[in-house]
Amino acid sequence: MDDATDDGEHIDGRRARGERRRAEIIEATLAVVTRDGAAGVTHRTVAKQAGTTTSLSTYYFATLDDLLVAALTSVADAYTARIRDIIDTPGDKLAGLARLIAESAGSGRERALAERELATLAARRPPLRPVARRWRENIAELAATLTDDPAAIAALVAASDGLCTAILLDNAPADPDHIQAVLQRAVRD
Repeated sequence: MDDATDDGEHIDGRRARGERRRAEIIEATLAVVTRDGAAGVTHRTVAKQAGTTTSLSTYYFATLDDLLVAALTSVADAYTARIRDIIDTPGDKLAGLARLIAESAGSGRERALAERELATLAARRPPLRPVARRWRENIAELAATLTDDPAAIAALVAASDGLCTAILLDNAPADPDHIQAVLQRAVRD
């Protein structure tokens, strides 16, 4: 029985190390995109950023698309959790969305630009498209808690995208009150 327990612990330890390395490589990918843009992502640049070998990077992510999908998925998962929290928490949903947009596009501007660049890259790389659409799908789900009108839902999704882009590209203020007012107009009009 001790041998079986030791084997199980050994396997669990290897699995945990593998998951940790995958997470480090994904985080390194996001750091490379933040520093060099999506065009700078190669297995070599990511491995160097992660402090590992190129062969280990390609072991976990065989292709560059696999690596980019994993990075974009980690971003999408974080936003999905935040939007899910807004949906599930009682209170003003538009205020919650406005705070999320202000936080993500305001304080961490370089990282948010990198995340946006990855989402934009999806237009040219089909494997990334389903992951990139998750932001819009999550916002649409949130909007559906506010209205049954499909046009209002589409307007809120478009306004959310537009606000993020304006804040990031125009260096506009990330004022949650202003963002909330724009979102409310989108739902009403």
